[in-house]
Amino acid sequence: MEQMLRAQNVRFRYDPEQPVWALDGVTMDVKKGEFVAVLGANGCGKSTLAKHFNAILLPEEGTVLVEDMDTRTEEKLYDIRQKVGMVFQNPDNQIVATVVEEDVAFAPENLGVPTEEIRTRVDEAMKMAGIYEKRKAAPHKLSGGQKQRVAIAGVLAMRPDCIVLDEATAMLDPKGRRQVMQTIDKLRAAGVTIVSITHYMEEAARADRVLVMSGGRIVMEGTPQEIFAQTGRLHSYHLDVPQAAELRDALEAEGLPAPKQIITPDAAADWLFELLK
Repeated sequence: MEQMLRAQNVRFRYDPEQPVWALDGVTMDVKKGEFVAVLGANGCGKSTLAKHFNAILLPEEGTVLVEDMDTRTEEKLYDIRQKVGMVFQNPDNQIVATVVEEDVAFAPENLGVPTEEIRTRVDEAMKMAGIYEKRKAAPHKLSGGQKQRVAIAGVLAMRPDCIVLDEATAMLDPKGRRQVMQTIDKLRAAGVTIVSITHYMEEAARADRVLVMSGGRIVMEGTPQEIFAQTGRLHSYHLDVPQAAELRDALEAEGLPAPKQIITPDAAADWLFELLK
């Protein structure tokens, strides 16, 4: 698959006078159409990395490429931010209008998109984000999950090739998280590249690939099955594992080894069903 994002030996610190690096030699890439989850304890650098992908932050050392565009090339900034959309933790910080459809239209209007195309983009984005039925509603009257889907629709209306979600479900209740994950599933089916910075292991278990960060570095990388098979190592980085993986490990401790690829409730249920037949 063709490359969407690439970081090459990226180093960054918020205070050049201090020796602490928020990112300390990060090298990684994301392929087009891939869903990558980035995990790590607070302060590990994952949100700092996310902000490098659409040039909110620029590396002090190393290079970040969006397709073949260097994020430090100022004349490419517009193109980069068209390619990579960001969704942040608090949807209230991204909502600017008093009607949902007007909020979703805000970015394309500012990009100078023709009026007739804006209407098409806004309707398509709201439908993909699952918020179309609320298009005439006031955003402040929506639930947290609905607001986050409005924020996602606003990004989608810019027609990005990649969406970076920076702890986008952190402030949501379980229902809101399910709504956002359903939207992510639709985006994946449409071929949109997804990078999700998350604390929720069940969300990461659905990704194509998982990166684990600690101390500004990537310390683990692999498929969800490969990563969540290493329970002890994840715990050493102060991370949990999906509940299905905890069940797998508990069964193994009781002398009933379960396959290491069990990391989702469906996989656990299927294995137990076959075991008990």
